[in-house]
Amino acid sequence: MSPYLLPLCAPLLLLGAAGLGFMRKGRRPPLVPACAEAAALGGLLVALASLAVLILRGPGASGLIGWAGIGLSARLDAVSVTMLLLVTFIGWIVVRYARTYLDGEARQGYFIGWLCTALAAVLLLVQAGNVVQLVAAWVATSAALHRLLLFYPDRPAAQRAARKKSLFSSISAAALVTAVGLIWMSFGTTDIATINAQARTGEGSWLIVTAAALLALAAILKSAQFPTHGWLTEVMEAPTPVSALLHAGVINAGGFLLIRFADLMVSAPGVLAVLAMLGGFTALFGALVMLTQPAVKTSLAWSTVAQMGFMTLQCGLALFPLALLHIVAHSLYKAHAFLASGGAVEQVASIRRPGPVAVPNGLAVVRAFLIALAIYAGIGAAFGFTFGFEHKSPQALALGTILIFGVAYLLAQGLADAAPHPLTRRTAIYASAAAIGYFALQTAAEWLTAGVLPATPAPGRLEWTLMALAVLSFGAAAVAQALFPLWASHPAAAGLRVHLSNGLYVNATIDRVLGGWSVPKAS
Repeated sequence: MSPYLLPLCAPLLLLGAAGLGFMRKGRRPPLVPACAEAAALGGLLVALASLAVLILRGPGASGLIGWAGIGLSARLDAVSVTMLLLVTFIGWIVVRYARTYLDGEARQGYFIGWLCTALAAVLLLVQAGNVVQLVAAWVATSAALHRLLLFYPDRPAAQRAARKKSLFSSISAAALVTAVGLIWMSFGTTDIATINAQARTGEGSWLIVTAAALLALAAILKSAQFPTHGWLTEVMEAPTPVSALLHAGVINAGGFLLIRFADLMVSAPGVLAVLAMLGGFTALFGALVMLTQPAVKTSLAWSTVAQMGFMTLQCGLALFPLALLHIVAHSLYKAHAFLASGGAVEQVASIRRPGPVAVPNGLAVVRAFLIALAIYAGIGAAFGFTFGFEHKSPQALALGTILIFGVAYLLAQGLADAAPHPLTRRTAIYASAAAIGYFALQTAAEWLTAGVLPATPAPGRLEWTLMALAVLSFGAAAVAQALFPLWASHPAAAGLRVHLSNGLYVNATIDRVLGGWSVPKAS
């Protein structure tokens, strides 16, 4: 038996646990929680064994278990193994958490069954060696998530979010199926590795460009990009394990799709430009709205909207290794944030309120941005002497500049006149650590995915324009955020805050367009 078949064992274990859960749907079903946790842990061990196979034997595929290009196959490379490790680790943590969180629920076995099914579908998706399996897993993931979102079916908000999610998922699946059909017509195969290899050496025909556009549409809808983001901020009615799985795993499927077909996407620069514009706008929009949310879980949901926008921006700039790194970092952070949100609220509530906060003036903000950029340039130059900084793409350097703007906001707090000296020292250390981390992780991601993901192409006039627009936009947003305390008491600021807290009413408009899906008021 081929060792490349090993990854298929992970979803099989979870499907077995899911079947047991469906047979024993009620409260505290015997053996079901323990079997689900054991299956999730077994999946993690399979992922670790798959990593060993990759290291010892190199990238490869299992071959197709099926006929005429239709069936199961597993692809082992840096992308699939990274996602396997990520999904199985987070899945194991979520299943362990759900074992306690759902204890005593009337339909505990039902929940565990669909939770394991969703995990199995995601695992089949990320290891898919052929496009038919990828499409089937894509649809199965949405179907399982829909059941989890409706775990409390009597809640109107849950019904609205699930119905809206189902609509966008259906359109996304239709776009993906059509794209796969065009890809098969263009390349005559369903094998993903062969498709990428041919796309790497061939020229982009109109069929390929159309397929790339449809793949982008499928990814945009799956990852809740503006203006279809509303459902993601409305799924708080589902149990916390569902939120953790959704925001830390399922929502990344759109980015994974773009990364998996990176060679094909690079052949359609116009499509990448649209992704960069839409992703950048979604990131800014989500980040601004997030700052106005009073509820922890809702704030985390808007944070996910912003993070998925930033991931889409990275894909649009053809920084696919960085997009993969972003998926890993965001998933680990967001899973922890959701699962620990209840304890965090209790800790914050028990803290004695601090004294006056040091507010930076305009001069402190300017100093902070200049220092942050100087730190970024200095550490970048140091990495250049060691790892070849001169070979970094302009897109990667522009992205690093955007990231360092966030650090500048922290520096501004430390440079305020009323800030204590320890705070100033800490913010300077954090700024340096952020710059070092960016260059180190970027270098590692590019090295690990060399030969699997395409190199970032040299930017043309359109790409340079998009990069300049992105840097200026994110820079302006960072400056406005740093200076916000100075004008927060202005009446216009209060009005803006109200509008932002409602997401500029975009989701309400979408609801009205889709038929007025509003939550009825309690009588």
